[in-house]
Amino acid sequence: MSGDGSWRRVSREGRRFLRGRPRPLRRLALWSLLESAHTFLGGYAVARALDDGFLAGRTGTGIGWLAVAAAGALLGALALRGVFGGLADLVEPLRDALVRRAVHRAIERAVADPGRAGDPGAVSRLTQQTEMARDSFAGLVLIARSFVFTALGALLGLAALDPVLLPLVVPALLLGTVAFLATLRPMARVQRAALDADEALAARTGELAAGLRDVVACGGGASAGARVERLVAAQERLTGRLARWAALRTLSLGVAGRLPVVVLLAATPWLLGRGVSAGAVAGALTYLLQSLLPALDALMTAVGAAGTRLLVVLDRFCDPEPAGTGAGTGAGTHTRTEAGTARTTPVPAQPAQAASAPASAPASASAPAVELHRVRFAYGPRAHPVIDGLDLVVGTGEHLAVVGPSGIGKSTLTALIAGLLPPGRGTVRVAGAPARGAPGYGPGGPDVRRTLLPQQAYVFTGTVRENLTHLCPGPVTGGEVQRAAAALGSDALVARLGGLDAPVDPGRLSPGERQHLALTAAYLSPAPLLLLDEATCHLDPRAEARAERALAERPGTLVVVAHRISSAARADRVLVLDGTRAVCGTHAELPARSPLYRDLVGMWNAQE
Repeated sequence: MSGDGSWRRVSREGRRFLRGRPRPLRRLALWSLLESAHTFLGGYAVARALDDGFLAGRTGTGIGWLAVAAAGALLGALALRGVFGGLADLVEPLRDALVRRAVHRAIERAVADPGRAGDPGAVSRLTQQTEMARDSFAGLVLIARSFVFTALGALLGLAALDPVLLPLVVPALLLGTVAFLATLRPMARVQRAALDADEALAARTGELAAGLRDVVACGGGASAGARVERLVAAQERLTGRLARWAALRTLSLGVAGRLPVVVLLAATPWLLGRGVSAGAVAGALTYLLQSLLPALDALMTAVGAAGTRLLVVLDRFCDPEPAGTGAGTGAGTHTRTEAGTARTTPVPAQPAQAASAPASAPASASAPAVELHRVRFAYGPRAHPVIDGLDLVVGTGEHLAVVGPSGIGKSTLTALIAGLLPPGRGTVRVAGAPARGAPGYGPGGPDVRRTLLPQQAYVFTGTVRENLTHLCPGPVTGGEVQRAAAALGSDALVARLGGLDAPVDPGRLSPGERQHLALTAAYLSPAPLLLLDEATCHLDPRAEARAERALAERPGTLVVVAHRISSAARADRVLVLDGTRAVCGTHAELPARSPLYRDLVGMWNAQE
């Protein structure tokens, strides 16, 4: 983070905010002038009570001046009461403006990228960071205003007692203040890094919670926990750095807050020799100990903590995140495939993809069903790659299972094959043509080469027949639909719903029932390539086995993201994404080649 850039952004927004609220600012200034009067009277009345009263033998005069000092204290309490009323007129509009901005940005990002509508960073900005900004702003305004008007009253009081007192007090104050200001920029950088780490940890734990079932099913608890532990360790390191800067801030506070008193006491004999009265020296000490130094202490503490925190938080509202950075904001870790690195980031579920396309769509009967060559993909230009350097060939008619820990890139791989995501580098080809943007496959219509079924099955309001045949470009007879339902094991569900022409209310279906309908629709689809991204996760093992066997016997190629050992065992080959390398082989040979697959087999067998 650039401290100067952050200050410019925040100060520009801050000036605009304050210019729109002149009345609360005037109210604060007027009440604060009373606070200056209270400060002035405090030290001046003590000096006069000594010089004109007690030291001169006039006890009544001394008591009278002390009464003036007490009246000044009451005046200060009245001023503080008015200050809090004006402060609320500044703080609450700021919080409301930040909430509106956070909601507006979250809606914009959700519209631009529906898959990331549940951005954990947006939740943090809407709740924790807006409250942090409100509290920090309130404390900073209250204390900064108090210091300015207290310093004004104290310095005027010192000058009124004797101008020679100012050169003794002001240089030490300035020395400590300059030393303190030198710590602000590095502290702001560390605060920014701490907030980044907080959002990264929130994002990672959110991903982990969403995929907890997959983590347990794949035996990836240790791996997933290690990544969270690294983020926690990063937060611990940043907390240590903040503590060290806080120690330096305390040292500068000691210079500014204690050195003026030491200088004044050491110079007392010299001052008395020059004719400065004892009352003036006592009044100067009163200004330092009761007014100026406590105000400076509070200001440095507030600016050092609340001020840097406020700068960092407001900068996050003033400086929108670059579009397309996705989940790459420090929440992930590096892994490796056979030819590169991959980041463990899940891709959001997508609707089923298939329908009619132009009849002239090109295809190659001799080309592999799927071919990936040196494929690299990352969610944003500066994000760590999810997949890097992956080579894969899936033959026509082959049944491939893809396994690995949750978030390792399985869904990203299916999205690349489905043409939903463009590779950052390398090529992805389906039936010999580019997976995305191939001539003849759009934008006039969806791509008939493949059908993608995500974990969240797509079922719409309509008839049962419409839900089962919407992926078919031409008419489908009732007998064909019934035979497909029987093959997939969804015939009982069709009968319970009232037959093919019965209406479907998606909200009344369970996740497993929605998956049954979506799988039957995929079976009827003419697409030669089916991609199942955990599309059977809500079925029991027997229903899943029946559906996968039916889909595998259907003419064409089947790629399944598996979450049970039985799914991998049914496949011709298994692709293991384990975070160090991509290994592909048969179910029988992989335990000897992949330690992760061996562990997964043991875990799955124990569960089943």
